[in-house]
Amino acid sequence: MRVMANVCMVMNLDKCIGCHTCSVTCKQTWTNRPGAEYMYFNNVETKPGLGYPRRYEDQGQWKGGWELDRKGRLRLKGGSRLRRLLSIFYNPDLPTIEDYHEPYTYDYARLITAPAGTQAPSVSTRSALTGREMNPTWGANWEDDLAGAPQRALGDPNIEAMAEKVVLDFESVFMFYLPRICEHCLNPSCVASCPSGAMYKRQEDGIVLVDQDRCRGWRFCVSGCPYKKVYFNHRTGKAEKCTFCFPRIEAGLPTVCSETCVGRLRYLGLMLYDADAVAGAAATPDPQDLYEAQLSVFLDPHDPAVAAEAERQGVPHDWVLAARRSPAYSLIARHRVALPLHPEFRTMPMVWYIPPLSPVADVTAAVGYDDADPAAVFATIDALRVPVEYLANLFTAGKVEPVRASLQKLAVLRAMMRAQQLGVPFRPGAALGGLSDADAEDLFRLLAIGRYEDRYVVPPAHAEDAGRLLAQHSLSGCSLESEGGPGMGGDGPPDGFHLARRDRQGRLHLALSPGGRPAPRGPSVEGNE
Repeated sequence: MRVMANVCMVMNLDKCIGCHTCSVTCKQTWTNRPGAEYMYFNNVETKPGLGYPRRYEDQGQWKGGWELDRKGRLRLKGGSRLRRLLSIFYNPDLPTIEDYHEPYTYDYARLITAPAGTQAPSVSTRSALTGREMNPTWGANWEDDLAGAPQRALGDPNIEAMAEKVVLDFESVFMFYLPRICEHCLNPSCVASCPSGAMYKRQEDGIVLVDQDRCRGWRFCVSGCPYKKVYFNHRTGKAEKCTFCFPRIEAGLPTVCSETCVGRLRYLGLMLYDADAVAGAAATPDPQDLYEAQLSVFLDPHDPAVAAEAERQGVPHDWVLAARRSPAYSLIARHRVALPLHPEFRTMPMVWYIPPLSPVADVTAAVGYDDADPAAVFATIDALRVPVEYLANLFTAGKVEPVRASLQKLAVLRAMMRAQQLGVPFRPGAALGGLSDADAEDLFRLLAIGRYEDRYVVPPAHAEDAGRLLAQHSLSGCSLESEGGPGMGGDGPPDGFHLARRDRQGRLHLALSPGGRPAPRGPSVEGNE
């Protein structure tokens, strides 16, 4: 058992109001420079919808993530190492700028310098890439609140398989907001896709980063990521992505998107996991079993044996204590109300979601719902405006049972807490979702009235370990550089892989990559030093 810690985020979709504050603050912090105009490390999508970039979930087109070969072994969906090297100068699986959006601005100088007159001056839209006039036709939130439009919704890959069930008329239309960042996966396909070894997963906290000095701009990380959360900066010729605000995480602070979230829907905490079990879990044959397989990888920080082994392998004691208080562990492993986004991509994502329950109130009121009998909710879970099958296509590879179980727990919690507040008798037999009084109180504390210190349990980094971590990183590249090669996918060490040797005096010398320098502990993103 190889115990490692990974920073994890959980988002409660019931609380997202689609205000895009997280997107704006993230963009102002990380992508406010030339070449990054179209990049949104954090974006909020309306579901159902095509997403950003357009139809990014359709891996039949983009070939991101992992698949199993005939022998049941993991391999990149984008093809073998040889195939990728043969297409290194032409990658057909990349989204075009039209799939993102051509960034544009306005001729403000013309507006400001317009002479006085009776008519208000107007300005035209101009491309930020070419400077020419253009007519915008797509954008990061182009279909905001338009999930009911048939021409948009029916193109959603999650709804195509259930088009006969979904009726997009005025009475049946449904929508919810889905905030997205990089998943910082346990088995990231972007790391395995990178020919130069510039993508790596940090050993101390599991954050996936890009070494800007080693990046050669091949863009296989863009095509390899099934969530399309790696971007290419055409000015610098480098790949960029969400950094999970690692300078803030190292200081014990939440990410910018979490800190500024209006709905307080984000939760941050540590998850302990067995790194040796990741490859086996990701290779689970049936995609619908991948959710349970990833749950089996997580370790219980309250187990004395796990805690002792974690500290023996270098996980600091205060990190183990933080893992015990982690809201992510409570919502994912203890209460099992949070679910992963598209586990069928086999990347083992570490950003999880609590499915939306809000429309249940209207449905249950229509059938005469009684707070004293929450069993009536269960009969209407399948009649929600947001179809359970659609949520299952998003979060559990089409398996409806985990989604239904999560929604049932949330419904019971809502009924129990409302009955308690109103002094209405609540029948003991009504706790059908496996929710005890203690569990209900804990969930209520987290989901309804979660305090800052309960929502964000982020232990600060240990500066005294920096030297050890740098030496380990120089020797192994990243936390995934074990036997079998990057991303646990079996491709072997990438070109230009860093090697180290000791001289006769025992001093450590690092072999240089083609870039001429060893990889740093974190990325040096131009314009954000």
